[in-house]
Amino acid sequence: MSDTSSQLAELRIAIDEIDSEILRLFTERARLVVRVGEVKKLAGIGVYDPERERRILERLADLAVDPIDADTIRRVFERIIDESPRIEQRLTSRG
Repeated sequence: MSDTSSQLAELRIAIDEIDSEILRLFTERARLVVRVGEVKKLAGIGVYDPERERRILERLADLAVDPIDADTIRRVFERIIDESPRIEQRLTSRG
């Protein structure tokens, strides 16, 4: 195996490990979202809180560090937040 191939293989393994950790954390986050939804339902609180979403996106965008910029962080987390109600609905409808 050439030096370049070896380096690429090592880097790809590292990326795969990080991807697995991101997936683990995303799963943990989704479980917490479902729990929040259950608490809100019991308390009669509305599910969607645009101000909370705005604060989350702003806080995370402020944490952006090169090579990732604030707009990328916003787009990624907007997608994660957009999926949360669907995940919650799917899981709570099974009960």
